[in-house]
Amino acid sequence: MRSSVVIETIIGKIVITEENHTITNVDLYRDAVIENFFQKETPLLKKAVKQLEDYFKGTLKEFDLPLAPNGTKFQQSVWRALQDIPYGETKSYGEVARSIGNPKAARAVGMANNRNPIAIFIPCHRVIGVNGKLVGYGGGIDIKEILLGLEKSVK
Repeated sequence: MRSSVVIETIIGKIVITEENHTITNVDLYRDAVIENFFQKETPLLKKAVKQLEDYFKGTLKEFDLPLAPNGTKFQQSVWRALQDIPYGETKSYGEVARSIGNPKAARAVGMANNRNPIAIFIPCHRVIGVNGKLVGYGGGIDIKEILLGLEKSVK
């Protein structure tokens, strides 16, 4: 059974979804109005909300949640590599490609990053351009900047 909860954060509304006792989606809605949305808070969603709140307060640097993102084998490998990027640090798309043993796959890493269904918990915001510039983030570059700024200020 799927359950979801909407929370308000410093970057806007976030919807966290659980299915089969794992987190399957974290969606950023910024200032969108979410109407007719059925919420059911479960013990796992309460834990996820608490961890996300602590992350935004700067008191949590590593999430401890069962995650189950749906994607291809390649996407899964990228998403696992993203979880290895330490809090407050960044890697380029090329560095992530090399870390999964596919050094020529920087563009494919970018596409997998773009399709990450579990934002923040799988920290795709920590991936930057080879020149150090903030590029490509589904939630918007301004949100990526806020998340990286938060992590740098607490580190």
